[in-house]
Amino acid sequence: MKTITLEEHYATPGFLNGPGRDFVQRATSAGNRMKEILARVRDVGEARIAEMDAAGIDVQVLSLNSPGVEQLAGDDASVLAREANDFVIDAVKRHPKRFAGFAALPIAEPLKAVDELERAVGEYGFKGALINGHHRGRYLDDPFFAPILERAEALDVPIYVHPTQPPPAVVEASYSGFSPEVSFMFANAGWGWHIETGVHVLRMVLGGVFQRFPKLQVIVGHMGEALPFMLSRTDIMAPEMTGLQRPISAYLRENVHYTFSGFNFTATFLDLLLQVGVDRIMFSADYPYGSMAQARAFLDRLPVSTADRERIAHGNAERLLRM
Repeated sequence: MKTITLEEHYATPGFLNGPGRDFVQRATSAGNRMKEILARVRDVGEARIAEMDAAGIDVQVLSLNSPGVEQLAGDDASVLAREANDFVIDAVKRHPKRFAGFAALPIAEPLKAVDELERAVGEYGFKGALINGHHRGRYLDDPFFAPILERAEALDVPIYVHPTQPPPAVVEASYSGFSPEVSFMFANAGWGWHIETGVHVLRMVLGGVFQRFPKLQVIVGHMGEALPFMLSRTDIMAPEMTGLQRPISAYLRENVHYTFSGFNFTATFLDLLLQVGVDRIMFSADYPYGSMAQARAFLDRLPVSTADRERIAHGNAERLLRM
């Protein structure tokens, strides 16, 4: 069975010397697992491919490690985004059957982001873009970002909305007061990342993004960033209140796709499946943070039919990304 994973990360030297400095410091001061992650995220060559082969992963769609370039000012973001995309272009040229790419975009300057998306998709066949959350507290429902969304819709490519740390005021209000280690994980991978991303997608819905750009498709990871559990409840905000043409749940079922990315939890998967249907679900491992082997084992034991497993493993990604 062919497999395509969609939330698989890399890091460039420029990223690690810039917005990734905190990540490097945490990795080098932590235990062996974080040091291994730092080594793996730098590699898009033979070592990664060998690990893919061992786990039964055929294709990775590569994306720049969080926090990406989204918190940078325009010029710095443009330089690093182009460096990152060139890094992926080189990896895909060397291994065209094993890698594809989601573009990094300098969203601080939307017109430059549009140009970079055009270059990445039009010239080099990138499969869409990955945006690491907000830009200094501004979310994609802000009309400031409309040129990016409009161009993604015109190019018929999705935007993967990836977690990032909530704005500082939210971190202070909601996640502080514990040990530094607990507060950091609470605000990030242990909880805050996922709630932050779910809020981001709901802001896009409530802000009318999918009414203005009805063909735009968004991807979120981690079995939906808590959205499937709350999906039916969101409709308490009815169209009479929101001014939207349809219930919120309709947009979450028709404009959003969902990947695993490290959430190898059967109960969570079943909730997602029951809420959005198999055609909206796609495989991922969240490498190097998640294990490719564990992700593949989870895929193989899903309580679904063979045909549905094939859709999740590769068919839905091939359709959405035109692979």
